[in-house]
Amino acid sequence: MQKKFIQAAALLGALSVILGAFGAHALKEMISEKSLAIFETGVRYQFYHAVALMLTGMLYKEFTNKYLLWAGRLYGIGMLLFCGSLYFLAIVDLAAHPGLKAIGAVTPFGGLCFIAGWLLLAVGAAKTLKQ
Repeated sequence: MQKKFIQAAALLGALSVILGAFGAHALKEMISEKSLAIFETGVRYQFYHAVALMLTGMLYKEFTNKYLLWAGRLYGIGMLLFCGSLYFLAIVDLAAHPGLKAIGAVTPFGGLCFIAGWLLLAVGAAKTLKQ
């Protein structure tokens, strides 16, 4: 599993750079400043958690336990829900599609996944140190 975490982290990190460049150069001409700020938040959190996933993969290689496994999984789920919903909200014209604003309700669940991932990383590290 550590290899999958590390590979996913590398790809998600690269995607963060691509999306960041897209936002800074192409997207900023197409959406409002508010929407661009939402998009940039998604990029920033995706990058942070790609690094966290990389760290989790490295730790999991040495200290295999269910807490680290779930920390990595939750980072992935969090990136999908949190960052994905922010990208969607930033790009979709909510004025033309007001019903799509409900997608924003998904964002906090992604945030909860991030928080749970960090807490499980702490528990997994603590359990590992006791062994």
